[in-house]
Formats: sequence, C-alpha cells, structure tokens
Amino acid sequence: MERSQIEALATQFIKGKIDFPEQVNPRVQEIVLRIVTDLMQTINDLKITADEYWSGVEFIGDLGKEAGLLSPGLGFDHFMDLMIEEDLKAAGLDGGTVRTIEGPLYVAGAPEEKGFARLDDGTDLDNGTVLFMQGTVYGEDGQPLPNAKVEVWHANSLGNYSFFDESQSHFNLRRSIITDENGNYAFRSIVPLGYSVPPEGMTQKVLGALGRHGHRPAHIHFFASADGHRKLTTQINIDGDEYLWDDFAFASREGLVPEVTMVEDADKLKEKALDKPYASIDFDFHLVKDIDQAVQGSEVERRRAQG
Repeated sequence: MERSQIEALATQFIKGKIDFPEQVNPRVQEIVLRIVTDLMQTINDLKITADEYWSGVEFIGDLGKEAGLLSPGLGFDHFMDLMIEEDLKAAGLDGGTVRTIEGPLYVAGAPEEKGFARLDDGTDLDNGTVLFMQGTVYGEDGQPLPNAKVEVWHANSLGNYSFFDESQSHFNLRRSIITDENGNYAFRSIVPLGYSVPPEGMTQKVLGALGRHGHRPAHIHFFASADGHRKLTTQINIDGDEYLWDDFAFASREGLVPEVTMVEDADKLKEKALDKPYASIDFDFHLVKDIDQAVQGSEVERRRAQG
C-alpha cells in the first residue's frame, strides 16, 4: 500500500467520523492521527501478520503497570530527558546538574527533615553498608540556597523499594530534606543495591527478544527544588557497580557518578557511633533559574504513588 493511501485511511478513521464535535481535543486528535498513521505504515512496511498484530494487542493488554518499566527499557524516558534539555538550551537555560530519569517508584508524602535525615529504619544493617551522603544546593548565581528541598528515595540491600515492597516500613529509605542556613543537606542510609525487572514479566519478554538484560545499577533518586529555580529530577549511580554503564534504563550519565569513599578511621567511626567502616558520598546540586517562558520538564505531570 502506498503512503498516501495509508495517510488517507488513517485520516478517515480518526477524523472522518466525528459524532460529538464539541468534545474534540485537537492536540489528542493530532497525536493519535500521527501514531495511527505511522503504526499502519510500520505494519505495511514490515508485512506484520495478523498473528503478530494480535500478539501485540494481547501484550499491551497484559502489560498493565509494567508500562513504567518498559518505557525506560526502550529508551523513551531518556529520550524525553534529551528533548527537555534541547528546550532548556533553546531558552538559554543550559547548565546546572545533569537531569536523568525519575523512574516509576517515587512516592509522595515522605517525612520532612531540616538539614539532616536518617532514611533507613535500621532493619537492613546486617545486610547493607551504612552510607552518609552530604552536599550543598546551589542557585543560578552559584550561591548556596537555604531552605531548598532535596527529596531522596532508593532501594534497600535487596533492590526493593518501600511501598511497593510491603515487607518494608512506611517510607523506609524515603525523605524530604530542607537545606540548612548554609544550603547544606545530609543523610544517613545504607548503600542500595540495583534491581532487575521481573524475570517472568512483560518487560523482560520484550528485552529478552531484543537480546538485552533488565538490570539497573545501584542508584539514588533525587528531586531538588527551590524558590525561583527549576525543579531538578536526577539520580546518582554507585561507582563500581557491575551495570554502572550498562543500565537497561539508559539513565547513567557523566557527572552523576560521584566517588564513594570508605571511611575506616577509628575516630570518625566513633563520631558516627559505628563499629565498622561506612561509605561516604559528597554531591552538590546546581539548579538553574526559573523563567516566565514556558519550558517543559520542571514539574512533569504524571501519576505517582501517594504514601
């Protein structure tokens, strides 16, 4: 079938019969028409059979909540970040800490602390290494930002997240930290473990057919925000992880792999009331200014879990 025939058919299907003109959303109509046209073209070009087509329909029906895993696994989350960065550069907002994907495991409503917070509930101490992470939130002018908000969440030593893993306590490994008068934040937690997509799940079926694994390196998620500045979505990866630069979600980026220092000095251990070495990470956040011009990506509207 010729492209012109496909375009005519798609237009007929999407725009040719409108029962309720007052309900038409032009933007939705534009997007659906393009998707339908390109999908029909793909079916035509690749000679996709009816069996293959209906296998795809059934897959979508079974995918359910795993859509939040398949999206980064196929690179769409990272692609959207790159699109946002292009818009930022075009608006003259280049710079600041590198953005990377949010992922599907944020939970709103984490307890708020001033300056310092302990994230873990203490149940993972036998399995995990204690982690202290600290840094400063800087503004557009390079000055520290008091009362900025650093939201942090990460997995436990088994690669599982509270709320989604019901065996963990409420808001375990999740906090919102308000920076002190010097713009500093700090927290105590445990070094997280990376996770994998469900081995028998729908996402792994696609990745397996593409010859790919579904593993993520150990990482820690952040939102960083302050008045007059754009909200930052980012994460750091734990240096030395096997999958550090082989993340199935394509979220590893230069500038987001800080050094991990193991602290063994007896005086420093005593200071932290610890009897074994702990990990320490220094990481600063650099925010860019907010502007009146609408630039996407500061506050992304998406469905998120509520704690």
